[in-house]
Amino acid sequence: MNTTPSMPTRRALLAAAAAGSAAPLMFAFPLQAAVPAADHEAALRQFQQAAASGNATAIGSAAEQFGRLAASEPGDPVLLAYSGAATAMRATTTMLPWRKLAFADDGLAQIDKALAMLDARHDALLHRQVPASLETRFVAANTFLRMPAMFNRHPRGVRLLDEVLQHPLFASAPLPFRATVWMLAADQAAKDRRPEHARQWLQRVVASGAPQAAQAQSRLQGLNP
Repeated sequence: MNTTPSMPTRRALLAAAAAGSAAPLMFAFPLQAAVPAADHEAALRQFQQAAASGNATAIGSAAEQFGRLAASEPGDPVLLAYSGAATAMRATTTMLPWRKLAFADDGLAQIDKALAMLDARHDALLHRQVPASLETRFVAANTFLRMPAMFNRHPRGVRLLDEVLQHPLFASAPLPFRATVWMLAADQAAKDRRPEHARQWLQRVVASGAPQAAQAQSRLQGLNP
């Protein structure tokens, strides 16, 4: 594949970074994720189906797909975060207490590792035009906020969600991603008995014209006054 001198290849950028001389280039140019977009999209659709349905087969498939992708690109925190989130969901698919705990602990450990990997380089690594630094934190926040209280992840989930909302790159992220984050913020505000804040987030989704606007409008009608 031909490249122009003004657009460094992914391999060239990584090689230069390893040599300690490519930091300016890493920040100047978005760096597309190495995993084929089609593979990522297929795994993401499976993950979304699993999260929506709670079906054990769908959850297991999502965990396996993202596990393979994360193993193929161990330096990509987004893939590892999704693998961890899907693995944690597997705790809902078994009645055996020790297996529930094992799935949850394994999934959370993967997410913790993904978060620990984040640095400034991941502002430039993109999946579907979303910076890895944002999506990794969002996946972690979404998972932590849904974990049972015994895991004590709720406070960190709240902090991570706020980090995404306040991140300098959030305003320029794709609208569907921003609306997904606003919807989670609305859900959390409602759970925390802050209906006015929930209403504000939902109204922002509606006003934005995002794909989630109809869903947000429906939730607005169901909010307590």
